[in-house]
Amino acid sequence: MKRVFFLALTATALGVLSGCATWDRMSAREKAAVGGAAVGGVVGAAVSDGGVLGTVGGAAIGGLIGDQIGK
Repeated sequence: MKRVFFLALTATALGVLSGCATWDRMSAREKAAVGGAAVGGVVGAAVSDGGVLGTVGGAAIGGLIGDQIGK
């Protein structure tokens, strides 16, 4: 079950990133926030063994960090 959740999360993150067809209109800060959220979600899922709270928390923290790095 954990493996299926992790694969679904990874596929979703890749879909979101590849679906951002408006990369040209996004600022560097917005791009960094999206990338940070995707990476944070995957890391959060891996650390929490697929827990929803860990995944969402990781994505939120990753998005904030990416936003600050993109300044």
